[in-house]
Amino acid sequence: MGCRHKRRKKIVSTAQKIFLLFATLLLFNLLLVTIFSDKGFVELIQLKNDKKSLIEQNTALVQKNFALYYEIDRLKNDPGFIENVARQKLGMIGKDEVILKLNRTKTKRPKNE
Repeated sequence: MGCRHKRRKKIVSTAQKIFLLFATLLLFNLLLVTIFSDKGFVELIQLKNDKKSLIEQNTALVQKNFALYYEIDRLKNDPGFIENVARQKLGMIGKDEVILKLNRTKTKRPKNE
């Protein structure tokens, strides 16, 4: 009887090892799927980085939009600003102003010997 008891203990021990191996492989597979699948941890990190980038772009666009609204308001209501834009961007001149264009051609000077 003592011999049977030892064999049975060894069989249970082998069954436990097989179960432990199966459970370990299952958990390892679950871990790999969780990390590298389409909806896994790697994609979560990528999505967080994309979100951060989009928030930064959105902030920059909001600032640019505000600056454009401010410029539109000045173009509608500020005659001095309108005049400045007309002079710089359109090359216009004011009333009673004259444009002098200087012709700057380089002339060769003789070298002193």
